[in-house]
This record gives sequence, C-alpha cells and structure tokens, in this order.
Amino acid sequence: MFSLGSSHRYLLYRQPCDMRKSFDALSGIVSQELNRSAISGEVFIFLNKRRTHLKMLHWENGGFVLYYKRLEKGTFTPPVLEHDEAISWPDLVLMIEGIQVQKSIRKLRFSLEKNSVFS
Repeated sequence: MFSLGSSHRYLLYRQPCDMRKSFDALSGIVSQELNRSAISGEVFIFLNKRRTHLKMLHWENGGFVLYYKRLEKGTFTPPVLEHDEAISWPDLVLMIEGIQVQKSIRKLRFSLEKNSVFS
C-alpha cells in the first residue's frame, strides 16, 4: 500500500540531485553519501538544483516506492534544520504544499523519542 505519514522519519539530502536518477542511483546516494540503509524504512527526500522537482525514496515490504512531484510554478522551500535532523511530518506537508511560516511557536509535546522514561 502506498502511504506515508507522521510515523515515518524523513531525511533531506542537502545537495541538489539529478532528477533523472531512479531507485538504484538514489539508494546509492543514501548508502554512500548519507551513510544510511535505504531499506531502513526511513523516507529520503531529494530536490533538484532549482528546487522545482522533489523525489522521495521509501522502502516498503517487498520493494522501493518513489514519490515524485514536479511544480509547474514556484519552488520547494525546505525547512531550516540542524546538521542531521529529520524533517517533521508537519514541516514536510508545509514544504510540499508551498506554505512558508514566517513566525511560529512550537508548544511542548510528549514524545517517546525525546523522553527516556520508557527506556
């Protein structure tokens, strides 16, 4: 089934990517340049130099899925991230929809990843 959601981890490749690349070449970038496993279940995001094309590579049971969006007008504006920080689901949706938040305040929320109470 084709589905992405808030339960996935989204990682942005920070260099411009040739959008002619497909499954094998993109998974090669993931393993060689990002030092990650392409079959980890994480979603890897690639943008072209002009940021008008976006590809997302994701491993699902049985094989890779490649999501591709080409804008007819405008550009994708990726969120500002720390060194190896993942893109959150809300930030990914805003980026794909072309919504740029000028000022926002993120309220604290409980997260199992950030709290070691259950470790």
